[in-house]
Amino acid sequence: MTWEPEVAELQHRLGLARGMGGPEGIARQRKRGKLTVRERIDLFADPGTFRQFGALRGNGVYDEHGDLAGFTPRGQVDGTCLIGGRKVVLMAGDFTVQGGAYEHSGGLGEEMGASERALEWRLPYVRLIDASGGSVRSVETLGRTYLPDANSFAHTDVALLDVVPVASVVLGAAAGLGALHTSLAHWNVMVENTSQVFPGGPPVVKAALGIDITKEDLGGPQIHTRKSGVVDNVAETEAEALDQCRRFLSYLPSSVHELPPRAQPNDDPDRRDPELLSIIPRDPRRGFPARKLISHIV
Repeated sequence: MTWEPEVAELQHRLGLARGMGGPEGIARQRKRGKLTVRERIDLFADPGTFRQFGALRGNGVYDEHGDLAGFTPRGQVDGTCLIGGRKVVLMAGDFTVQGGAYEHSGGLGEEMGASERALEWRLPYVRLIDASGGSVRSVETLGRTYLPDANSFAHTDVALLDVVPVASVVLGAAAGLGALHTSLAHWNVMVENTSQVFPGGPPVVKAALGIDITKEDLGGPQIHTRKSGVVDNVAETEAEALDQCRRFLSYLPSSVHELPPRAQPNDDPDRRDPELLSIIPRDPRRGFPARKLISHIV
């Protein structure tokens, strides 16, 4: 008598979980020109270092014999990985599972969330956001709406900002809670033609105000990097956005209790740059190209 049947069943369930939203969900993701959550993690993390929390969290359906007939994984993949050899906590939305809706991202009531782990372990926290926010279906299922709770769900995310570096990489839709998570970061980035950030999308605006508006005009990169100031950077591709995030983390310590990493300088300390004498105008009312100034120094 061995445990081989149980081990085989465990591997079967893990395989179902790694299948994300199934072939149809993955096909829709590809049609939108987006990578899957697993592909994003592989691009972002040091090779072979990702360790997932609660890989079997999700909703199972059983037949009359008690055998697993179907399984839908949660719409969020959490875990730890190494970035440049340093450990970080990662939260990644899976849009192939019900559009990454947050009611499909939960688990056991008493289980620690990714943000709570990052706070307790004093590790940098990175969100790869691709989520449609909440769903009206959850209200229909409950038979009621949620009572105000003073935004207690955001307390940990706010506390993190005092302790560890926090970054948000918007790789698709960031609606509802996803929009809040976008802004609750020290640094964030969006992807051109793919990412949008808004509390509610165009259908909500249409229903509330009677205004027809596109997703890009409502919350695209040009809105948030040029007008609202909610987002810091914009990238042309998902790979570039993830690379920018890795670079951002490389400049910072893992927490306020550590010093930032140091590297051997490759700039001659005796170098002189005559252009530095003219970039900043003598007239304080005139502007100057700050990025150009930084490029001459850093």
